[in-house]
Amino acid sequence: MNITVQPLDPARRRPKPEDETKLVFGKTFSDHMFMMDYFEGRGWVDPRVVPHQDLVMDPAAMVLHYGQGIFEGLKAYRTQKGNIRLFRPRSNWERFNRSAARMCMPSIDEDFQFQVIESLMKIDQDWVPHTLGSSLYIRPTMIANEPHLGVRPAHQYLYYIITGPVAAYYAEGFNPVSIYVSDEHVRAVKGGVGEAKTMANYAASLFAAEIAKKKGFTQVLWLDAVEMKYVEEVGTMNIFFRIRDELITPPLNGSILSGITRDSVMQLARHWGITVVERPVTIQEVVETIGSGDMKEVFGTGTAAVISPVGAISYKGVRHKVHHGDAGEWAQKFYDEIVGIQYGTKEDPFGWIHELKL
Repeated sequence: MNITVQPLDPARRRPKPEDETKLVFGKTFSDHMFMMDYFEGRGWVDPRVVPHQDLVMDPAAMVLHYGQGIFEGLKAYRTQKGNIRLFRPRSNWERFNRSAARMCMPSIDEDFQFQVIESLMKIDQDWVPHTLGSSLYIRPTMIANEPHLGVRPAHQYLYYIITGPVAAYYAEGFNPVSIYVSDEHVRAVKGGVGEAKTMANYAASLFAAEIAKKKGFTQVLWLDAVEMKYVEEVGTMNIFFRIRDELITPPLNGSILSGITRDSVMQLARHWGITVVERPVTIQEVVETIGSGDMKEVFGTGTAAVISPVGAISYKGVRHKVHHGDAGEWAQKFYDEIVGIQYGTKEDPFGWIHELKL
């Protein structure tokens, strides 16, 4: 498919942020977006880059009533030489299609996704920040926009991508965060849609996240929905535990998102000779190993924050300080390595980087 481009009048373009270090995640958006439509029997049609604009939908659009919607999150990074690059984008396109399949939505050709990003970034490349630690966040989204009431998969969809410059996801930056273990509410259950990047998963997390926020915590650590015993993931991150000299993370069991940063950390750890174990971890084991000192560090992983050290975990009203409450050695090492690869200051032995041809 040929992608048409409708540039925004230069006189109407938005001013770029003056201080990139003061960017707030998800508040500023670029001048253009990508859009494409799907109709059953015709497939994907009319791929186009257009000015960032409001969406127009019928009030009966099925996404509003039955929740057929998925998204992804990746970033574009500017190197010291001025080149713009993506980090493991094919993994995002593969996960997007897995989410689409789970939600009975059409897939998008992964190679075509690269053409889409190239077209969008070519016109908005000046929006990619120049400051180390800042980047351009890219949010691909698909929604069911067919006007119809009745529970079934939609026959019509809209795919769009919006972008915007961002700095650190958490106000704490790389400093350790405190997380709250919810033993009353659950996010997802095995067999459900927890492994898909769909809107409903995030809506399900809001109530407990508000409770955590009011108690002074940054995020919620979710337990399994059946026994409320096994650790699953944090609200916006996968979770890792360094117990003695092993790196341990819960296995992907159908209710945990398959994080790309999670996989990157495991690949790096094995590359460095660190023992990586995917196994069930109970919250009791977490508490006991913190108490005994065997828990050396805890950290979360995700595209938005990259690595987020955990300084304390609150469970049943008791706050458990992890090790010394500071960022651990491994968390710092993983963060430095991944960020270095993303910005081109470190070698990429895994072929993770995709340089944009602009």
